Amino acid sequence: MAAYKPRVISLNKRSEQTFGFYLRVEHGEEGHLVRCLEMGGNAELAGMKDGDRILRVNGTFVDGLPHSEVVELVRNSGSSVTFHVLDEASYKQAKAQGVNLADPHSSPVTNVKGQQGLYMTEVVPGGVADQAGVRPNDRLLEINGEDMDSSTHDQAVEKIKSAGGALMFLLADEETERHYQSKHLKIGAWLATTKYLPHKPRIAEMTKGSDGYGFLLKEEPKLTGHFIRDIDRDSPADRAGLMEMDRLVAVDGKEVTEMSHEQVVDCIRMSGSQCSLLVVDKETEQMYQKGKVSPMLFWEEMKSISSPPSYNEVVTTPAVRPPSPVYNQEIVSVPVLSRDTDEDLKPKLCRMEKTSSGYGFHLNGIQGVCGQYIKEVVKGGAADRAGLEDDDMVVEVDGVNVEKSTHEEVVGLIRNSGNSLEMLVASKNVYEKLTAKGVAITRALLGETLYAQVHTPKTMEVRQETPPPPQLEEPEEQPARSRSSSESSCSSQTSVDERF
Repeated sequence: MAAYKPRVISLNKRSEQTFGFYLRVEHGEEGHLVRCLEMGGNAELAGMKDGDRILRVNGTFVDGLPHSEVVELVRNSGSSVTFHVLDEASYKQAKAQGVNLADPHSSPVTNVKGQQGLYMTEVVPGGVADQAGVRPNDRLLEINGEDMDSSTHDQAVEKIKSAGGALMFLLADEETERHYQSKHLKIGAWLATTKYLPHKPRIAEMTKGSDGYGFLLKEEPKLTGHFIRDIDRDSPADRAGLMEMDRLVAVDGKEVTEMSHEQVVDCIRMSGSQCSLLVVDKETEQMYQKGKVSPMLFWEEMKSISSPPSYNEVVTTPAVRPPSPVYNQEIVSVPVLSRDTDEDLKPKLCRMEKTSSGYGFHLNGIQGVCGQYIKEVVKGGAADRAGLEDDDMVVEVDGVNVEKSTHEEVVGLIRNSGNSLEMLVASKNVYEKLTAKGVAITRALLGETLYAQVHTPKTMEVRQETPPPPQLEEPEEQPARSRSSSESSCSSQTSVDERF
């Protein structure tokens, strides 16, 4: 079916919405037809066309099913559904030629002739896998934490089919694979980047108040681990973004999963008046467990100051993050400018001090190309509290204009800044409007308001993996790298709740 490749279209709607099209059968026409597309509706915006034929609903081949069954499949899918559709002309031609449209003809996983291993192919642009970071020719190393290195194509396909609605891949792109092969090193999830995963652990930086940190650390019946409970309103814990039933993974970078309740309490007390907690919510923990990966992988990645990303890393779609509460309400953040008045067209001067986990942002750019911008600002981190936001354009680093500097030069300035950093930045909107007017972006534009905010952040990730790391990815049916760090924590039957 190489000449008849269906399009994969994923639709989402709110409870009060429709998907924005009619599904019909018509006299004299074969198949289940898409009709009456709502202008600007979900289906039209996703690329559905009038006359398209529905071949699959959530993976189920429906071309030969009664229309009522197909309608029921769509209704039962709830607020999200994935269709495989074929345009009208291709559908009629395939039918005339007797093509079996149920035969995928090609699998998303294939062997490359003359090479050992399994590789990803035919990644649909805009599809779930594409959004999760899967790229053509990525080598498949693990599925849900299980090594696929010596598996056959059929075994891998069966593993994917049996995984249900979500899965995690450990993948390596061609550059990464070549590097590790040349060094005769095994690629494992402990080397992977977590940037493609949709859910992130959180790092809460806290300074103790007069009443402590404002939360209880508890062990829960029938659950393994140490959990955050009873968070006081407007306490350091509340402002740092801790949430009820977060599981505590590490204290100041030290993993506490295997520790007793009393040992964890001692760790927090020994940290003095400031501590940094790595926590996961239930959804994030389940995702990491699926891939048999420890959330410590995230901590290690966030605290490392690495170097420039490859071109492919720069252009990848950022992972979806779960909703999070407002962090550090006493810190004023700089709002996104929305009006065009001269009063609004101002840059931001952000001062920050490095914490144990870094500055808390990624510097994005293309090696050898001028123009750097901020990405993946860690909530509650130093950069976040200083006022940096995703997509801010970097104008100065410690007073040095870097608009014409390469990525490597900017990375060098940041690394040489020591434990404090001052950056003049502008939102993308402001930067484009000022440069279009020929206005030089300098501190003089700040007027009387000099500093956006100053505080201690989290990680500055200027990524420099000689090879890009293998990729942990998780789509709805998602790739992710996996490797294990099991979570067998201690549970003491008579635990004492300690308030922090």
